[in-house]
Amino acid sequence: MVEINELKPNTFFIEVSGAGLPEVDGLFVPSTAPPAKSESGTISSLGYWNGKMAWDRADGKSARNPALSYSNSYQSWRICRLDGHLAYDMTCEDELPPSDKEWHVYKKGVVPAPRIVIHHYDPRLPCPEPNVVFVLGGPGAGKGTMCELAESQLGWTHLSTGDLLRTELERGGETASTIEEFLAAGKLVPNVITVSLLKNAMENITRTTGKNNFLLDGFPRSLDNLEGWYEIFGREAELPKMLYYECPFTVLEKRVLGRAKFTGRVDDNAQSLKLRFDTFKSETLPTIEYFKSKDKCVEIDTSQDRQAVYSLVQSSLAEYTDNDFAAKPLTERAEMLLGLRPFPS
Repeated sequence: MVEINELKPNTFFIEVSGAGLPEVDGLFVPSTAPPAKSESGTISSLGYWNGKMAWDRADGKSARNPALSYSNSYQSWRICRLDGHLAYDMTCEDELPPSDKEWHVYKKGVVPAPRIVIHHYDPRLPCPEPNVVFVLGGPGAGKGTMCELAESQLGWTHLSTGDLLRTELERGGETASTIEEFLAAGKLVPNVITVSLLKNAMENITRTTGKNNFLLDGFPRSLDNLEGWYEIFGREAELPKMLYYECPFTVLEKRVLGRAKFTGRVDDNAQSLKLRFDTFKSETLPTIEYFKSKDKCVEIDTSQDRQAVYSLVQSSLAEYTDNDFAAKPLTERAEMLLGLRPFPS
């Protein structure tokens, strides 16, 4: 058992929803129950019960506090009803109440069991501002590869507007029909929708993972995109830094045509590449020049070998990278991406 003086403060908030017993649903906050002896004889401390974190109902209506806690006797997490009787439990030794498993309906509970979401910040308060870095470069410049490396090795979150739009379509979100309408007509999705999806994704990730370092892959592609950013985040917000992966067209062409046999992308061919690069020059380069004029652009030559490029990316992100991530050994996948070991046949 962890000694009381070694316990970290409980700073998590838990949202319970979808229970067959509606009175169980709601926000649970770090417990303020005074130190007491639990059923297993453990002397609990503020925010804890039985040596694990514990929570009270935010509305204060529960007859029992903590209302969400761990039982050493039954080796399970437990959620009680307003009258204090137990309604749902989960047998495990996890440090936090499981959010990825189906809870068991206890004697005083009603099906279905609830869904648990753990928040790193109080959901009643504004979300902390994200730390954003824009990532731009021509087709084949290495944006995806370097973003994947920064995500797995440095703890940054890689977001792509294309992925977010596809996800919104698949889940049938409130803007799905509008997105489908614009895409079907071959038009660009309105900036307000694209940037709102980015903002919502960043807030959700920050609240549920505690991470707030984001790489926005391929955004803003144009000055019009940047206007959309200002519309949602405001002009008074500090302009994010940009990483611009600069690479000669001849190198880009060689890379894209070389990867065509593996990617299956319909636009990985010489004709499409020329059109994509022309669009990049006409729409995206002016955006890059604007960031350079504001001293917000870090230019990285990605025609060099991948290890050298990754080293530059790593140093460019070092200011906000968690030291534990920076010191982590390369994974097998990272070594493959860096060309240090071959990909499986």
